[in-house]
Amino acid sequence: MNLTLFDLDGTLLPTDSDHAFGEFLVRIGWADGGEFKRRNDEFYAQYLEGRLDIDAYVRFCTAPWRDRDPAEIAAAQARFIDEYARPSLHPAALDLVRGHLDAGDVVAVVTATNDFVTRPIASLFGVRTLIATELERDAFGRATGSIRGVPAFRDGKITRVRQWLADAGRTLADFERSTFYSDSTNDLPLLELVSHPVATNPGDGLRAVARERGWPILDLFA
Repeated sequence: MNLTLFDLDGTLLPTDSDHAFGEFLVRIGWADGGEFKRRNDEFYAQYLEGRLDIDAYVRFCTAPWRDRDPAEIAAAQARFIDEYARPSLHPAALDLVRGHLDAGDVVAVVTATNDFVTRPIASLFGVRTLIATELERDAFGRATGSIRGVPAFRDGKITRVRQWLADAGRTLADFERSTFYSDSTNDLPLLELVSHPVATNPGDGLRAVARERGWPILDLFA
């Protein structure tokens, strides 16, 4: 039995869905095109540099929509998926995921982006298991602006993957092969944990690490 894990943004998608959803909020008039866009870009730069405060980012990125009517929120989410996620699907990424699913691997998408944005996207790839940063919800199901439990970010991805496996009565040692595809140095902890790390569309930092350590490099969008 093999375990295959995929990062999402920059790995299976050519861009970042979290940042793109912020731009979408500006486009539909739910967020200010000046200050919100500036801060959204700033948080994204911090992520790329490996110094993102994910709690602060979640408070920021959910603020424009979390107090709106649930039907209005659901409609905006569906529109984002149709206008952004579906057009962003790349045949090479779809084929990669489908190959592992068809081989009978245990497959999950493991992403720091929150579950509200990414659950529908994981479904587009045919992946049922999503390990994402989970938004805390109040008694009425509304997002509070906080994170529920451990965010799936940096070392937190290891914690969340181990929790998921433990809930199924498994550990990493139960798998003959464990693979993780990622583009980012933020994911080095999980890349170093699995038996087969794959630097996928890597940024300069991860590409250098992969070359130094002899990890395979996969450029899906070249």
